[in-house]
Amino acid sequence: MKKEVYPKKDFYGINDLLAIMKILRSENGCAWDREQDHESIRMNVLEEAYEVMEAIDAKDSELLREELGDLLLQVVFHTQLENEADSFDFNGVCDGICKKLIYRHPHVFGNIHVDNSDEVLKNWDSLKSRSKGQETAYERLTSVPKLLPALMRGDKVCKRVVNSGIKGDTGEFAIRNLKDKVVQLEQALSKDDEIEGKIGEVLLACCNLSNIYKKDSEKSLTMAINRFIMQFGDLEAKTTEKGASIDQVSEEEIKILFSAENNNG
Repeated sequence: MKKEVYPKKDFYGINDLLAIMKILRSENGCAWDREQDHESIRMNVLEEAYEVMEAIDAKDSELLREELGDLLLQVVFHTQLENEADSFDFNGVCDGICKKLIYRHPHVFGNIHVDNSDEVLKNWDSLKSRSKGQETAYERLTSVPKLLPALMRGDKVCKRVVNSGIKGDTGEFAIRNLKDKVVQLEQALSKDDEIEGKIGEVLLACCNLSNIYKKDSEKSLTMAINRFIMQFGDLEAKTTEKGASIDQVSEEEIKILFSAENNNG
């Protein structure tokens, strides 16, 4: 097989990335890359996006640069697949997003006036719905991607419900609704009936509460999980120091581990 040669440079740009991806998919390129299609690498987009998020949370600029490159590679890879099918190329992708940005920012590129970021987001949602031919609030809700993590999807659905003009977008209402859902869950537990559905309703009520207070449900749960893991590690270490194993932890210590007071400490 003929070996491809690509010029060595001190700095590579987007055109180099596009050219390298084309070579990798060519007859003289990489066997693995040639075998891939949209379906086989679809999860890579999600994995790379999460790694970008981890770099952001770590406040690591060098890692962020690397992970953004990995995410960009996924865009270029999927674009190359479509280019080979004579569907669209990278310029087509850029053209589409540029037109979208101009259309959805009439307060910057047009004559629309807004006073704050909340109005910007409402205009964005309205213009997005109009461009997609969504005439009803229900259509806007069903358009939220089903493959999003459930809490993230819940946040988006709750936000679109509020943007539709429906009442109940106050903290007092959200707290009362959450309490009602917890009571319904307790009743379901006593009857051993529809427990999974009731747990889901509690989580959705939490999403609504997060939305009202402009918090991220996914981030909130991630923080709670990380804090719980650290507290569990501390408990295990203390238990080991006493010469015991984790399965010998007392019921009282377990209650403290799972208590709200401990998690807030």
